[in-house]
Amino acid sequence: MRLLEAHRSYCIDTMAFIYHFEGNPAYTPFTRLLFGLIESGEARGVASTLTLMELLVKPKRLGDLVAVEDYKYALANFPNLKLRGLDPEVAERAAEIRARHDLRTPDAIQVATALVEEAEALITNDLKLKSIDEVETIIMSEIIGTGGEATS
Repeated sequence: MRLLEAHRSYCIDTMAFIYHFEGNPAYTPFTRLLFGLIESGEARGVASTLTLMELLVKPKRLGDLVAVEDYKYALANFPNLKLRGLDPEVAERAAEIRARHDLRTPDAIQVATALVEEAEALITNDLKLKSIDEVETIIMSEIIGTGGEATS
């Protein structure tokens, strides 16, 4: 996982948060390292507010209001992690990315957030995003060797 330590800024897609919050045993060594680097200030992180929305769907569906509040608190208060909203700059960049790479809107927003925030790498498990050449894409399943794909 030296690849993580080679960068100083990351845009983090939703699945990394889900794996971490749910304690997925295959991914938690990776997410602990990633979030540890960010929490300590060795790296900075950014996530789209789209990630917050995606994180809240399952606990809201289940009526788990404690998880809803925990997730909101964690993203709002995590050291060295910025939540970037869908503003005109991100929206226009997402349109460019979507037009160029034929991505779904949520994926284009994640990539645009990485680009606008000048992240060195995008952390995801979405193999479709490997085609993006504007930012280095780190596929979690490839790093940890599961070979599986999970998309957000």
